Amino acid sequence: MFLISVSSTAQKAQKFSLNDFYTYDPELEYVVDSIFNTLNDRQKIAQMIITSAGELGKPEVTVKKLAEQDAIGGVVFLKGAKQKHIESIGALNTISATNKTVPLLFSMDAEPSLFGSRIKGAKDVGKTIDIKTEEQSNEVVNVINQELREIGVHHNYAPVLDISSGNEAIKSRSYGDDPTTVVTLANQFIQCTQEGGIIATAKHFPGHGLVKGDTHKQSVYIDGKLQEVDNYKKIIEDGVLSIMVAHITIKNNPEYDTNGLPSSCSRKIVTGLLKEKMGFKGIIISDALNIMKAVTILDNAPLRVSKAGCDLILMPRSEIKTINAILAEMKKDPDYKKQVMQSVKKIIRLKVCAGVVAI
Repeated sequence: MFLISVSSTAQKAQKFSLNDFYTYDPELEYVVDSIFNTLNDRQKIAQMIITSAGELGKPEVTVKKLAEQDAIGGVVFLKGAKQKHIESIGALNTISATNKTVPLLFSMDAEPSLFGSRIKGAKDVGKTIDIKTEEQSNEVVNVINQELREIGVHHNYAPVLDISSGNEAIKSRSYGDDPTTVVTLANQFIQCTQEGGIIATAKHFPGHGLVKGDTHKQSVYIDGKLQEVDNYKKIIEDGVLSIMVAHITIKNNPEYDTNGLPSSCSRKIVTGLLKEKMGFKGIIISDALNIMKAVTILDNAPLRVSKAGCDLILMPRSEIKTINAILAEMKKDPDYKKQVMQSVKKIIRLKVCAGVVAI
């Protein structure tokens, strides 16, 4: 069995870095395959599932139990005090080390505009809409990265690429109304984040800025042309490691109509557009599946987002039911099983490159 251990922030050297994720390296391939081959199908599927913790997340006892059951691959930390986050991550790392399971990927919505609410007491970095230069962006990212590293978070669900500060759900989380400015500043945020060893996430694909409404409250629509997709071309080209897909329904678009489904559940959008047409080879994560109206009204939304092509399934209502649904579908559909296995290998690769798994 390939030996794995939980990484430590005190580690001086790391064999691989985030720069290696998109690069072929025989040794990295060997490490990923070696870890992958120690897992049974249930454990592999669990790598795709991100549960929630913090004041707005699932109870701490529930999250610990899921870790003990090896039923999750990671945890997103919502609102909470810095010391509490540190203690929670320490406890979860201890569970992984004791049970010799693949260490968990810890994430946070640490956008500038949300940063203070995610880590209570953290330094105020202002709102995204107030960032006007690349130098200013770097200063903000350096503060955010430092806080995330101290807590033990590996993955930041930021930045927002959505155009328009007027959208109900986005508001000051956007860089503004000019696409060139949005792409330039978001790309700088991504580069600086990843150079600092934290995984960045561009969101909300295929574009949440020029729609009406808030997906937390209702189904929202892109009516016609996908006006914000081009924002992602430069971001993908320059090596963003993950992209979040929104629960936005597309209508009146002959090529990309989602037939009433959210984009996150549409294979046409996740696989056809993002993976195949736009050539994105990184980690695709769904938006949250626990409260957003567009997906909570669907039957088995977590399975749907996986079948659409998402690698990480964010905050399903039931982690165990999600694992069982995917396991059952894999037994019926060999092509889907192959896709799931590819997702799991990508996730393990990301964990190795991010230092989550110490080699």
